[in-house]
Amino acid sequence: MLGHKMKIEALLERRLTAILAADVVGYSRLMGADEAGTLAALKRHRRELLEPRIADHKGRIVKLAGDSMLVEFSSVVNAVACAAAIQRGMLAANEGLPKSRRIELRIGIHLGDVIVEDGDIFGDGVNVAARLEGLADPSGIAVSASVRDHVGSRLDVGFIDKGEYSLKNIASTVRVYTVSLGDNSLGKRAESSGVVDRGYELSIAVLPFTNMSHDPEQEYFSDGITEDVITDLSKISRLHVVARNTVFTYKGKSVKVKQIAHELGVRFILEGSVRKAGGRVRITGQLIDAQTGGHLWADRYDRDLTDIFAIQDEITHAIVDQLKIKLLPEEKRAIESDPTTSVEAYTYYLRGRQFSHTWTRPYLLLARRMFLKAVELDPNYARAYAGIAECECAIRDWHEKEFPLESILDMSARALALDPNLAEAHASRGLALNHDGQTEEASREFLQALALDPSLYEANLYYGRFLFAQGRFREAIGFFERAAEIRSDDYFSPIHLMGCYLSLGMETERQRWARIGIERAQSAMERNPENASPAHRGALALAHMGEAERAKEWVSRALAIDPDDIVAQYNAACVHSLLGEGERALELLETVVPQSSSYHVQWFNQDPDLDLIRDDPRFRALLDALAECKGGEALNSSAIRSRSRRASPKRSRPRR
Repeated sequence: MLGHKMKIEALLERRLTAILAADVVGYSRLMGADEAGTLAALKRHRRELLEPRIADHKGRIVKLAGDSMLVEFSSVVNAVACAAAIQRGMLAANEGLPKSRRIELRIGIHLGDVIVEDGDIFGDGVNVAARLEGLADPSGIAVSASVRDHVGSRLDVGFIDKGEYSLKNIASTVRVYTVSLGDNSLGKRAESSGVVDRGYELSIAVLPFTNMSHDPEQEYFSDGITEDVITDLSKISRLHVVARNTVFTYKGKSVKVKQIAHELGVRFILEGSVRKAGGRVRITGQLIDAQTGGHLWADRYDRDLTDIFAIQDEITHAIVDQLKIKLLPEEKRAIESDPTTSVEAYTYYLRGRQFSHTWTRPYLLLARRMFLKAVELDPNYARAYAGIAECECAIRDWHEKEFPLESILDMSARALALDPNLAEAHASRGLALNHDGQTEEASREFLQALALDPSLYEANLYYGRFLFAQGRFREAIGFFERAAEIRSDDYFSPIHLMGCYLSLGMETERQRWARIGIERAQSAMERNPENASPAHRGALALAHMGEAERAKEWVSRALAIDPDDIVAQYNAACVHSLLGEGERALELLETVVPQSSSYHVQWFNQDPDLDLIRDDPRFRALLDALAECKGGEALNSSAIRSRSRRASPKRSRPRR
């Protein structure tokens, strides 16, 4: 029986999604008073307001049942924006009507794991959304903490902390927030209910610490300090901390503190600087009350580098003291628990993380060396083990025999054994399991990583790629968009988004992300001209925009920088396919396929950039050869080229 249950569970599709549950307030009373009028009004609201707003925000209506509605969104921000638009529209529609004739909605939103079957969704994620809807005020919106953290300050709404709730049939407590739409009646209702809005009073943005080392190479260190202070402050449940991706948009910009605070919707700003020289470090910090412009706290730490973790703890505790926050015992333990006790290991880890973001083989190998050095210095450094597994998986994409899968799985298992709640470790294990063909297990690991840290760039990017390779383009969009938001220098996600929108026939969005991809790739090339990655990935964006000559120039640049880069060769093939040059695309693929991993069978089958040559017999022969290679038959370049040419003796013509 247990084995049968496990087989059934393995067949079920799971995904992380934003769930919106809506219900009509006092529906039975309204129906009793005027059944025909209530039904007509409800249908009108659905037709004229609800359905158009849901479509505008790319939602999918899962089910309608009398007075209730269940909707899913791939983007949390879209879900909240849609709910706010609906409630504002309903308030306007009810204006001037007697209370007995008003149709008011309660809405609940949660980000959670769901089971998908025949277009319907089930699971705790749906149950939590339904319970939240019951906690919302009439014409109000209630959301979980995961939703509030995802949205941050990106929408023109506020959040009111209602505290922890034990929800029926939900094992763990859920922190609940109501959404303030800026409507006076809603504000009065919150005041009368005794709920105090502490969202603004206890909100802070940590601006990127300035690198004062007079060495651009030390930028990774000052950025690492900033991120760790943000992470520590984020462990305090009563304090709203603006996410890293949002504050880093201000890096290097000269903007007044009051303006930043206004734009981010926070009261307090922490800014500082880092100077690292030899075995010494000097860190300054100051906490500013943007409401008054006054400095609540300022200090300078001129210490040995070995005191770096103590300094971070002291800064966090100083802010806690100034804001008069009483830490819970578990929060105090979490803040004072450092990921490593070795400053040297920490420095190697930060450097490795910086290198790994380039996602090219030379830099990934360099990052791996940094992470290996970190675990050599501290064998209990979980993040460094996760970094090693991530680098080896990324390299294995195109160099399957370089790193055995067993060792990668072992490395990610070590990270999880040291820290079971480390999101990076779950993300890297998801990569390894996916390479091993364990897609269900990989999906669970990605979802666990996202549940632990929704703002983890790697988890969003990797899960997006996982969905992309399965042809689940609509689902992948939300994760790629989130990754692109988290890192403003990310040009990988825009490139994938172009493919998603191409497959869905959404031309406006495809062009928008192509422009973003070109801009970001151009900036990356200026920063690191020796790196081929932004050149060949930016070439894809140019091809999507129809800029054929520039696309070919960028491809040539990438191949001149690194002629042996297999990813550059593959993207070059995609560029020629997009430009309608099928013969050249196939020639490049004949070189690429023998060097591809078994992982790429799925990818080649789904990549929309190759759609123009997908029906060509030579392309099908290449995929068949790769599939046989996966099955164990050894194939070399000349054998594959011969098989491909036999499949289509005449000059190929791309499908248009």
